[in-house]
Amino acid sequence: MELDELKASWNAFDKRLAETEIVNMRMVKEMVTQKTKTAFDGVVGHNIYSFVVTLLMMAVVFPYVYMNTPITTASFVIVEGAMLIGLGIVAWKLCLLSKVDLGAKKANELSGIVLRYKKVCHNETSWSIALVAFAMVAFYISELGFNNAAGYVLGTRIWLVVGLTLLTFALAFAIGLWQRSRHAQQMAEIERGLEELKEFEN
Repeated sequence: MELDELKASWNAFDKRLAETEIVNMRMVKEMVTQKTKTAFDGVVGHNIYSFVVTLLMMAVVFPYVYMNTPITTASFVIVEGAMLIGLGIVAWKLCLLSKVDLGAKKANELSGIVLRYKKVCHNETSWSIALVAFAMVAFYISELGFNNAAGYVLGTRIWLVVGLTLLTFALAFAIGLWQRSRHAQQMAEIERGLEELKEFEN
């Protein structure tokens, strides 16, 4: 009788231990999922911020500058075209990110989406720099070479324009480095989280 009670007690203890392990595993998985989701939300927020700022610059700020300064139509079209391309890239990245669903999709499938997103980001870095450089050079050639209404003369005003251009590039470079560093950190957290979630699926 005592042996049967001992077996029953041991089985009950073993069952409670298994249930506790399942609960602990579930809690760990939820913590990893939440951490990954926080990093993912940061990446989405970064792209939404870029989209909104670019849209405001394109739809409000630069049209206002165009209507209140003697900027040529060609210069306006060059800058607006460059911002439109940039807006399209951000929209493409947001479209990829919208496919991420931590609750419904497998970690391998999510890793594939993240990989495609990283490829877009990698390609964007190189040719977006080229696009901005081309747009700025084309803008100033258009303004300094063909804008008679502005009355530019070789001298102080041109050096002022060159100085402001360099300052703009320096500020954009500094802000871009900070954003890129933060974005890389968030992407690393997402990738670590997905690797850990794969272990729960095996």
